[in-house]
Amino acid sequence: MTYIVTDNCIKCKYMDCIEVCPVDCFYEGDNMLVIHPDECIDCGVCEPECPAEAIKPDTEPGLDQWLQINAEYAEKWPNITAKKEPPADAKEFDGVEGKYEKYFSPEPGEGD
Repeated sequence: MTYIVTDNCIKCKYMDCIEVCPVDCFYEGDNMLVIHPDECIDCGVCEPECPAEAIKPDTEPGLDQWLQINAEYAEKWPNITAKKEPPADAKEFDGVEGKYEKYFSPEPGEGD
């Protein structure tokens, strides 16, 4: 099992999860984060820290697409180990449906 970041992170990107991760397995995209599934130690400390409730265990049904997205982009995006400010409009996008289709950016973030 591993934890993965799902579509509610898109355009929210709160980053509270980064500070509690003991193995620094988060990677930063332009408008979301992902977890490297091979680096995650399944400790689960990140899940309750996410204000957007975008982090889920990969054992939940229907998340296969998100496991693939996390694995793919963790290889392409830079590692991030320190919390930054979330986007100014993050609260406006929290809970919006269809964020992957409308807003996902494959571009990398800045990382550390």
